[in-house]
Amino acid sequence: MQVVTRELSPLRNSTKAEGPVDLAVEQARHFGIDPSSQFGAALVELAVNLYQSHASVSELARITTSTLQSLERTDRIAWFNAKRFASFQLAKILDNLQNPLRATYQSIVSRDGACGSKGAYSLFDNVTAVFSANPVITRTATYMYACTEWIEDAFTGREPLHQIYSRLLNPTSISLANHIVDIECAELATEYMAWNFNSGLAAIDAILSHLLGHRDILVVSRNIYGGSYQLLHDWYAKRSNLDVALEWVDGFGAEAFSQGLSRAEEKYAERLSEGRHIYVYVESPCNPHGFILDVPGICRVAHERGAPVIADTTVGTPFLCPVLRREDPIERPDFVVHSYTKDLSGSGTTTAGCVIGRNEDMFIPKGEVVETTRADGSPRKVSWDETVFWNVYYVKGAFLDSDKAFEVLNGMKAFEMRLIQKAINTITLARVLEKHPSFNVSCPALASSPNHAICMEHMYLGMPAGLFTFDLDRHQGDKPISVSTFKKFLDLLEPGVGMQVTLGQNNTVALCPALTSHSELSQQALSESGIKPTTTRIAVGLEDPRGFISQIIRAAEIAICPEHPGFVEGFMSGDEIDRIYAETYLEVHSRYIDSRPSFQAMFE
Repeated sequence: MQVVTRELSPLRNSTKAEGPVDLAVEQARHFGIDPSSQFGAALVELAVNLYQSHASVSELARITTSTLQSLERTDRIAWFNAKRFASFQLAKILDNLQNPLRATYQSIVSRDGACGSKGAYSLFDNVTAVFSANPVITRTATYMYACTEWIEDAFTGREPLHQIYSRLLNPTSISLANHIVDIECAELATEYMAWNFNSGLAAIDAILSHLLGHRDILVVSRNIYGGSYQLLHDWYAKRSNLDVALEWVDGFGAEAFSQGLSRAEEKYAERLSEGRHIYVYVESPCNPHGFILDVPGICRVAHERGAPVIADTTVGTPFLCPVLRREDPIERPDFVVHSYTKDLSGSGTTTAGCVIGRNEDMFIPKGEVVETTRADGSPRKVSWDETVFWNVYYVKGAFLDSDKAFEVLNGMKAFEMRLIQKAINTITLARVLEKHPSFNVSCPALASSPNHAICMEHMYLGMPAGLFTFDLDRHQGDKPISVSTFKKFLDLLEPGVGMQVTLGQNNTVALCPALTSHSELSQQALSESGIKPTTTRIAVGLEDPRGFISQIIRAAEIAICPEHPGFVEGFMSGDEIDRIYAETYLEVHSRYIDSRPSFQAMFE
């Protein structure tokens, strides 16, 4: 208890005082206050109460941590609200201190005319902002410090009250980091942490640079975002940089990755004998085709062979693809990457990303070592300088500022409902386009897809992400549809379909990956990824999908029919399209309603 009490002392690391009274008297003298004066006596009394309250709060926290899981729901509600009100009480005490503090401040600065250049002294007015119904946008580069020893602790990661500097920590960004962990991990949230970055690609680069060393080996799923491919192929694999070996895997399941790991072990045996390591990088659902991987199975085979796993689940989001909620740790990725830019934010108005990992892999106070276990249960030790915070986040500076963090937090409030509507639209579009003899549709929601079984098993309620592709190579006429005709067709999709290089927005957008998002790939790499010259990626939005189909038909009438008469006759009739849309709408919503817990389950 003595150690806990000393945490509030300005001399927490050097004091020899014992007990609240001695600490309070020492505190007064440290700031030049005579404890026997009227002001000093009142200050000492306040400090004694604060030291004692801090000990009580610490004990309350200990009791909560040790007993929370065994409490009935009624008790949890009572405990929460009791502590919530205690937070208001503590803030009220601080608020009552602000007017005399302000008066003292005014008596100092008003004499030297420094008020204007100093600006508002924010401590006076920030207390009530603690209770803002939304996270406060903390637009500041730096922060006020309590005292020398507290800031000394802050720079070693032992004083979370001090954010130090907004390149590292910012209250708005921390709020977002905590929120994404809650959403991603649910009941396991206390075991994980997140760090935010200025874009999804910055987050990918951060975790890769944290893990990969010179001549390491990375086993990678074939279908990944073009920017990720370029980062891996053109930087990490470059001999003059890290010379990382890339082993690409074409399949969707654990067996394909097991074979990929075996190939890597055989091909790069010399590197492994020199102490280099194998890592696994997967993207699911994959960009651009929307393929789903058996992430739990891949994690199991990788961890059984000692290979850590990074999973980019941006396209699926934690709603459709909650990979960190698996009961068995061996089936969870070691690190999960999200681009907030896409469906989590939803509006397409900001770029942001994050990395999520286990607490001990993300942050340990400077100088400390944590004993923990690997995913397979074997013991390991993690040193503070092996964590993402100190190894990457602290030194690289690709932080997320408060305005962007707030925008993502705001967008995330409705992302689950958006994804349900996008699943409906995606299934509708895929089912309608698949019936046309010239369209080759790649969407795991289709029963004809080789990826359908994995989609039904690993995506929430079997719902696809709002992403799929089609190409026009199934045309059975006298001649194939030319690239020039295809480009004309694409150029006529506006305004019903946005021609934009992104995904995850509220509006539907289309692009040709070979010309845009995956243009970094060589012709061979494009072919191996199943990306043809006429492959079109549809990032599905919230609009009525029938409007999209109407725009496709009109564009085809203008661009394709002159060279291929009768092309538009291959589309379904309007009544059939209406029927498929209605059936899909009811089917998805019925699945969702049936999946929801009963009232009794919520009540208990």
